Amino acid sequence: MSDASSPMFPETRGRDRGYDKVAVEEFLARARAAFEQADAGLSSADVRAVAFPLVREGYAIAAVDAALGRIEDAFALREREAALSSDGVEGWVGRTRETAQVVLDRLARPRGHRFRRVGLLRYGYRVDEVDLVADKIARYLEDGSPVSVEQVRSVAFRMERGGYHEGQVDAVLDAVVEVMLAVS
Repeated sequence: MSDASSPMFPETRGRDRGYDKVAVEEFLARARAAFEQADAGLSSADVRAVAFPLVREGYAIAAVDAALGRIEDAFALREREAALSSDGVEGWVGRTRETAQVVLDRLARPRGHRFRRVGLLRYGYRVDEVDLVADKIARYLEDGSPVSVEQVRSVAFRMERGGYHEGQVDAVLDAVVEVMLAVS
């Protein structure tokens, strides 16, 4: 735990919510121990998927998310090095290419039909916004158009009734981040 006089991250004030300090600090301690011990119990995907409760007077979300991005990068680099040493370049490239192709196949679907839709009475991600990002990602995967890992990590969509299923969209974005980290 951090000392109350010197917080790990900037803190929110007033009505603003931030990440629960204890949850953040516990996860960071776990991540540090796993990384230092080369523990396979925690991966870059685990870092990418972690979620913290939102509370008043918590840690500023942007600061924690930026730190998590750096931690994810470190885990991904280690995972890439391990895969290269065990499977060789061809195996690693083959898996990365396969994942990229699965994403491209999904994004090649017609606009408005790339992901499963939620029911008309439920809220999902706005279809037009997701399709716009999907087009940009497809261009990146096809011809190397500029897109950064941070842009993919920080993308946020508004909600609409009958929108795209959040879980499916998030899974594809996670796969894109995985591919980007594998080739960076």
